[in-house]
Amino acid sequence: MSISRILKFAIEIASYEARITYKCSYAVIRSAKNIVTSISRQGVRNHSTTGNTSKFQTSESSWIAYVRRWQWKVQLGLSISLLAVLQWRYFRRRNEVNKGPIEGLMVECYCLLPLRITSRVWGGFASLELPVSLRSTIYSFYAKLFKANLDEVDVSLTEFPSLSDFFVRPLKPNARIIAQNTSMVSPSDGKILHFGPVTSCKVEQVKGMTYNLQHFLGEPNWPQVDNNSMELKTSVDDDYVSSLLKNPENILYQLTIYLAPGDYHRFHSAVDWTIKLRRHFQGKLLSVNPRVASWLPDLFSLNERVVYIGEWAGGFMAYTAVGATNVGSIRVYKDKELVTNTYKWPDGKSSKDARFRNLEVKKGELFGEFRMGSTIVLLFEAPREFNFSAELGQKIKVGQSLTDSKLKKRSFRN
Repeated sequence: MSISRILKFAIEIASYEARITYKCSYAVIRSAKNIVTSISRQGVRNHSTTGNTSKFQTSESSWIAYVRRWQWKVQLGLSISLLAVLQWRYFRRRNEVNKGPIEGLMVECYCLLPLRITSRVWGGFASLELPVSLRSTIYSFYAKLFKANLDEVDVSLTEFPSLSDFFVRPLKPNARIIAQNTSMVSPSDGKILHFGPVTSCKVEQVKGMTYNLQHFLGEPNWPQVDNNSMELKTSVDDDYVSSLLKNPENILYQLTIYLAPGDYHRFHSAVDWTIKLRRHFQGKLLSVNPRVASWLPDLFSLNERVVYIGEWAGGFMAYTAVGATNVGSIRVYKDKELVTNTYKWPDGKSSKDARFRNLEVKKGELFGEFRMGSTIVLLFEAPREFNFSAELGQKIKVGQSLTDSKLKKRSFRN
């Protein structure tokens, strides 16, 4: 594997993450103390009451404490990112762009980048309370940069204490209408990267690039039912895909939606279903940008992700929230014990399971939130005549119909 190819890949990765990484770069952190101190003093002069003065001083203190805590820890990782951006600009002028999939040593080099550290830094940075006088300006600038629609926001911009709170902003009551004449709706805002039948463990993450389904979901040690014999399966089929199906006459389908930084960051339930298991994989925090996904095989199986497994009208259902670079955390409202983007687990496990007693979730119900853009992957069982009413690359909103099929509710033995 040539060193030049490895370098070009690292440079190309940096080019697509530069806008986000720059926000939490060492230069920003180093200058944050002086900027916030100056702004806070100006705000104090404009607000004479003791209460307002106290709020500005608290805001200033939190920023200064954060800078002191992190400024010496992240220099190496962020310096590498900055160097990669500068190198990319140089190679871009020479029209040297990496094309096609990467493998082997290049994947190892990318995985070794300190992306978990920078993601934790960005998560903390975005959680810091901003001075009230600056909130509208900062959020409006962010919205312009990433094309977020502020007309849909349900409250005043000044009511969001931090960037993290703005990322998961609530929308006006009628901003998203949940389609009623369909069994499945879009679980999030975003871009459809791929959809269709799954016939093997090699599943497309984007056109021409796959991930391993068994690595993605893990071993199928949840109860399975064969509807023909109505007996509990005692062993896993040789065919992993078939082992997931509750009805052997059905087909496994998938849908992948990418949430860009400017999208609505909350995600909802796509169907009426029952959750039985949560499986949390503490993997990497690599970028899930569609361009990166077109280079990196098995990306979704490498990244940190939270898989919720259960049943819907068609049979098997797996709803997965995939982590990514700069995602501060993934939160699921009915799963208070879930904690993501943490330090490595001390016991060395790659995944942990939590079981639920038939946790019911309704179609369109608010399910969770990303603290930055990421990806939702649905893997579900349905009859062979199931059809998607969507297009590849389509921009979609929460609640939009994904199929013309309307399945009748069925019960399955556990």
